[in-house]
Amino acid sequence: MSGNAAPPVHLVNGVRRFREQVYPGMTDLFSTLREGQAPQVLFITCSDSRVDPSLITQTSPGELFIIRNAGNLIPPAGVNDTGEVATLEYAVVALGVQHIVVCGHSGCGAMSGLLNPSSLAQLPKVRRWLRHAETTRQLVSLDNTPAGDAERLQLAVHCNVRAQLDQLRSHHFVAERERAGALQLHGWVYDIGAGEVTAYNPETRAFEPLMRRQMAS
Repeated sequence: MSGNAAPPVHLVNGVRRFREQVYPGMTDLFSTLREGQAPQVLFITCSDSRVDPSLITQTSPGELFIIRNAGNLIPPAGVNDTGEVATLEYAVVALGVQHIVVCGHSGCGAMSGLLNPSSLAQLPKVRRWLRHAETTRQLVSLDNTPAGDAERLQLAVHCNVRAQLDQLRSHHFVAERERAGALQLHGWVYDIGAGEVTAYNPETRAFEPLMRRQMAS
């Protein structure tokens, strides 16, 4: 493999457009960001290329602190230190974010693998990573509602968001700030095909349209 391999042309062209067409209109913002960051939101979502947090939320650089991985998972307290937990700690303790959003999405490959372990035969590291979604697997197995593959995958996506909210709270620095009212946790699911976001309502234990939840609050 050559060490001088050129990057994809469309990426180079994108950087050129950013530098020549986008950056000049945002110099004040980037001048401010040069001094540091103060995001209010930690956004935890999947690495899936179809999910773009800044596009979905229409936010600018500096507004979201982001964790991305297969399945939007956060290892619970007591697990050996991971990059996710280190980033979570930095966001909550050092940056003082006021909100954490866990955002799952439709058609999640990680959740599909969780439901069909045999499909991960050639992906041992992925299979091991998904141990952090074991609670999700158990929640799905306890649901006796008759469902096809698509419905079970959607159920897994929803259950996983709920499970990851609980795993966030297993970290004392998250739980303490939430109890003090300094931090709020939110569970979302993004429907890629419909462009819609639903939010978990702990009172009804259901996912409801985000816009409806916002107007009701």
